[in-house]
Amino acid sequence: MKIILKEEYPSLGVIGEVVKVADGYARNYLLPKGIAILATKGNLKQYEAMQEVLLVKRAKVKGVAEELSEKLGALALSFTRKSAESGKLFGSVTSADIAATLAKEGFVIDKKYIRLDEHIKTVGTVSVPVKIHSEVPASVEVTVIGDGYVPEVAEVAPEEAVAEAEATEEAPESEEAGSEETAEAVEAEAEEAPVEAASEEQAE
Repeated sequence: MKIILKEEYPSLGVIGEVVKVADGYARNYLLPKGIAILATKGNLKQYEAMQEVLLVKRAKVKGVAEELSEKLGALALSFTRKSAESGKLFGSVTSADIAATLAKEGFVIDKKYIRLDEHIKTVGTVSVPVKIHSEVPASVEVTVIGDGYVPEVAEVAPEEAVAEAEATEEAPESEEAGSEETAEAVEAEAEEAPVEAASEEQAE
């Protein structure tokens, strides 16, 4: 069935766009909700005559979506879940969880527009796509913290450890050598000073 969208609908299209959907979806949801009207000849002519107005509406809706996309992009959501030491969760973070947390932050977005391929089941940070407009991509950063997760600590290779130890031992020796050279230079200057003074007295 062909319909004309009366408002922006992320999964279908923009205002005034003619789209084809399943008959049941149109009759049971889109038409009763006022989201769309049938694409009859009369309705098509009416919307064609309103193209300029529709373009303005589309631009406004797209502008709002772009602002929302920027705000979502700057947002970082955090969830804490019980987990194994490996980082695997005893449970998951779902699109409903994300939608509820977004609502607390002031962003009311239906969970069906939060596009998780599958529930998040491990600790870490992921970028979750959010469908807010057919032409404007958006996503939100989601970090999951596991209360039983033990991060792996990078081990230093034996060769590197030995090299660092040797470098530490050599450093003081170099400093001592430098000190000895300085002391010898001072002593040499002290011995030469009387000789120079004696030479000057003889000259007088």
